[in-house]
Amino acid sequence: MEKNFRNALLIGLLASVMGGVISLFGYRMLSENQSSQYNDPAYTRLVNMMSDTTQFKVPDGLNFVYAAQIVNPAVVHIINKMEAGTQEEDPMNQFFGLPPGAMGPQVSSGSGVIISTDGYIVTNNHVIEGASTIEVTLNDKRSYVAKVIGTDPSTDLSLLKIEETNLPFVKFGNSDKVLVGEWVLAVGNPFNLTSTVTAGIVSAKARNINILRDRDNLAIESFIQTDAAVNPGNSGGALVNLRGELIGINTAIATPNGTFAGYSFAVPSLLVKKVIDDLLKFGQVQRGLLGVSIRDMNAELAKEKNMLQVKGVLVAGVNAGSAAEAVGMKEGDVILKIGEGDVNSASELQEQVARYRPGDKIAVTILRDGKTIILNPTLKNKVGDMALQPKDQASIKTMLGADLQPVSSAELSKLKISGGAKVVRLFDGALRDAGVREGFIITSITNHKVSSPEEAVSLLEELKSSKEGVLLEGIYPDGKRQYYGFGWQ
Repeated sequence: MEKNFRNALLIGLLASVMGGVISLFGYRMLSENQSSQYNDPAYTRLVNMMSDTTQFKVPDGLNFVYAAQIVNPAVVHIINKMEAGTQEEDPMNQFFGLPPGAMGPQVSSGSGVIISTDGYIVTNNHVIEGASTIEVTLNDKRSYVAKVIGTDPSTDLSLLKIEETNLPFVKFGNSDKVLVGEWVLAVGNPFNLTSTVTAGIVSAKARNINILRDRDNLAIESFIQTDAAVNPGNSGGALVNLRGELIGINTAIATPNGTFAGYSFAVPSLLVKKVIDDLLKFGQVQRGLLGVSIRDMNAELAKEKNMLQVKGVLVAGVNAGSAAEAVGMKEGDVILKIGEGDVNSASELQEQVARYRPGDKIAVTILRDGKTIILNPTLKNKVGDMALQPKDQASIKTMLGADLQPVSSAELSKLKISGGAKVVRLFDGALRDAGVREGFIITSITNHKVSSPEEAVSLLEELKSSKEGVLLEGIYPDGKRQYYGFGWQ
């Protein structure tokens, strides 16, 4: 028994010695690893950032401070003061991050971004809609009354101007180069908490969430989606990359309760820049249109087209007299590219085309019967012209709010008429207000026979010059004859 005890003691002593050796070896290895880690330049910079307040250096990829410092001074607080009863409760408030009652009859607020040293400010249209007075407060508490330069409900953007110089401003970045997963900052004034910065990543691009109202069905939704916290009051504020460049204007949130739930949306900066340029030069946006109806591709459609990948956008229809029709685009074509940019959703296609003006010729790559073809349509405006239309120089067709096209030979024969001007599309204007519907063929204007769209425009220009009222006579494709009348405002 004594012998067994001595053996057990010896074994215990040996285990203790081995344990000490192992502990010592492990400690040395750990010390060497830590020493190697501390000598790593990136780690050293991170330690310096946390411990040395006199020489603050932010590692690459973590410059939240840099972006916030250069953007904060250029984001403003906007107060929209409305006369009582000028704005009703908007059911779309929930999508713009506004709880019920937030857009009351007297005051609402949002954000804006200074884009030039002389006081031009971009914001959302819904931030200043219905305003009798717009008050802008800078980051340094100076306050101004702003003038509206122009608005574009189809993209929910507005341009304001305050009379000041030497202002800080945010430079435009390239939203096309923004990557999903990239860090971004949202800067604005949520809940009237001025100069608030939140961070997140780009969650998705070219998002369409069906929130913009547009009587002409020309709204563009191709939002950058982020998870940076955006709340009521952030609308119109800046979405920037880590270089402090403007990559979007914060516009909406998807929310069940009116506050941030993880999904915020911004208008891409390249689209913002085009809209703002138009508002500055023309007072209204100059939209170039292809003139097609489109739908997203899916696996079933790709299989029908013998495509190995689901990509592009399907042409579901081609409008009569459109830019697309003029170059031979057909129903069933698949649009793959606009210029050099791939398009894989209807919203992405709309955004790309919306960057151009009427009269611009663009390259459109399509897939037809397994072959890739490049077409070069010259874009038209919504009334079928290639001309640019300043706000104070509206054409007759713009005032009518109609795209007038020749009547097909088949319809001439069927309806037993010799000519006319067919209303193929209607927009806001005199014809819609008078009750005219799409498809109406104008055969007579104030007792003067009409044989073509050009003749119709010429007659209307004469009547407008003499300020005479207009009586339209015509026929619908089903054979029903109709009369409409209107005056010039």
